[in-house]
Amino acid sequence: MKKKNKFERQVLSKFEKYLYEEIGIEFKACLYFYVILLFYCVYRWVVGIRDASIVHMAEMIFVTYIMGYVQIYLMSGVDDVEHLGLKDFLQMILCSCIYTGVSYAAGWLDRRLPITIGFLAYMLFAYLCAFWVYKIRRNIDEKLLNQDLAAFQAREKQDELLE
Repeated sequence: MKKKNKFERQVLSKFEKYLYEEIGIEFKACLYFYVILLFYCVYRWVVGIRDASIVHMAEMIFVTYIMGYVQIYLMSGVDDVEHLGLKDFLQMILCSCIYTGVSYAAGWLDRRLPITIGFLAYMLFAYLCAFWVYKIRRNIDEKLLNQDLAAFQAREKQDELLE
């Protein structure tokens, strides 16, 4: 078996690691902005309002970016964990409460308490769904990597036989 020299080894540089985290934050911000905006728009439609506030939407996207940084750097990607433990679930509740508190303070849902409580449950459900989707993605990635590894090992074995 051939040994790889130091130039063939691939290690993520600091910039690549930073870029990887930033892409994750961008994805989370878009995902949760969509989730929040959907609830907001459905609520407004149900109460008979056919337009949405640009200020509310700006607040929503701003909060989702801040929460993305908090989740990645302080909570180790709370919705992208391998197994959902008590700590992770409590962090999901905390994030849902923060979003709900901001929604109430900013008046996204007209400070109507029953709707705000529904929003809290909705956000917790969204976090649980995100955890489930990330878990499915990791399982698929694992299968693909194992297939690639098996194909690589077969090629290596074939190359050894040819030598």
